[in-house]
Amino acid sequence: MLEQLFGSRTRVKLLRLFLTNPTVPFYVREISRKVDEQLNSVRRELANLNHLGVVEVSSEQDKKYYRLNTGFVLAAELKAVLLKSQLLMEQDLVRRIRELGKVKYLALTGMFTGAKQSPTDVLVVGKVDRSLLLRVIERFQREVGKEVNYTLLSAREYNERRGLGDKFLLSILNSPQMVVVDELNEPD
Repeated sequence: MLEQLFGSRTRVKLLRLFLTNPTVPFYVREISRKVDEQLNSVRRELANLNHLGVVEVSSEQDKKYYRLNTGFVLAAELKAVLLKSQLLMEQDLVRRIRELGKVKYLALTGMFTGAKQSPTDVLVVGKVDRSLLLRVIERFQREVGKEVNYTLLSAREYNERRGLGDKFLLSILNSPQMVVVDELNEPD
């Protein structure tokens, strides 16, 4: 979505990187790896963002470092647009997961709630094709430029693990989470 608005997927990924890490300086090759884009397109977009005043450049030990120009007039607005677009992408992710099969429980945690200690970001319980779920997760990862950990359990496996006090499952359930679907106690 933002690619159409800003005209470049690379530019959107760079904005996301800088706006979510406003005080962190990055060098070009590091940026290229983090946003998973070609070095030349990263250099071109960094030059554009520097020219616009969005990023600042500093040199240290023969390396150029780029960092968000926190004094940029539109920095707060760009961050707000970025956060709202991420919300739309999250809603799209939820919709796509729900379309994959009979989802009995779906919770977003980890990166979605800021719970860094959570062992997973997405918990899906139900009858869902794992390979289709993986494709949906991979697409979302490309859109947001971050790794997303997911856990898929059948309803029976979920109930057994919960009944046994499984540490992994309990650590997910005890993390801050956004429960999107909760139909575990409803009959099939």
